[in-house]
Amino acid sequence: MDPLAPLIANLQADGRPRVWSLVITVFGDSVQPRGGTVSTAHLQRLLGRIGIEAGALRTALSRLARDGWVSSQRDGRVSYYTLTPEGTAQFSDATNLIYAPDRRQTPQQWRIALEQQPDPLVPSLNGLALRPADTGAVLPPADFALHGTLETLAPQMRAHLLAPGLLSALNKLHDDLGSLAHNQALPPLDAAAARVLLVHRWRRLVLRSPELPTPLLPENWQGQSPRAAVAQAWHALLPAAEIWWSGQSDADLPPMPAASPALARRFV
Repeated sequence: MDPLAPLIANLQADGRPRVWSLVITVFGDSVQPRGGTVSTAHLQRLLGRIGIEAGALRTALSRLARDGWVSSQRDGRVSYYTLTPEGTAQFSDATNLIYAPDRRQTPQQWRIALEQQPDPLVPSLNGLALRPADTGAVLPPADFALHGTLETLAPQMRAHLLAPGLLSALNKLHDDLGSLAHNQALPPLDAAAARVLLVHRWRRLVLRSPELPTPLLPENWQGQSPRAAVAQAWHALLPAAEIWWSGQSDADLPPMPAASPALARRFV
């Protein structure tokens, strides 16, 4: 059985994959730490491993170029893509949030608010969003907000706080992590593709939802935060995935620069 099949099926269960978004995930996770430029050959080999066709990739790259995210150049028969300065600028805050260290302490201050633009991936009760207020993150504008301590949270309240979309996202991430735990000795290309799928799911969750401290997590997450679990899986995939990116397993691909030492310090 294909060791990536459960992760690929989970991706497809979300609907037709947004290939342009997968490309952005690859840039942020693997290309930027290696100089910021990648060949279409690398992208097709990697995304083809998870079922993305060459035509869909070309369309996605054209869209990203049209929207000002990437620029391209040719060297003989090989095309290379690089993030534009505008695209790079949009990466900084997102990268810091995606790969931040795990917050080990439970927040002491919380905000319950009627936010001007409610997000279905934020814990809420009767339309009031509940967010940690002492994480240093910028909180969204609200028409009403109250800050204080969270003195009591009965277990059954989690079902009311976690909207269906948020609960589904957490459960799918939990499933992906479970699949990876059973397939730790992946060959290089598989490890690189698995890392894309893991970071892509984590990125879509963490960029929209705040950190979810233990009191708010569903029962299947008790004992370990999603960030800590993702960090553990990501670092387990890192050595084999980097073998693929370094060209040691696919010598027919154009060489890539060495990865920045900062790559190994992500989540730390």
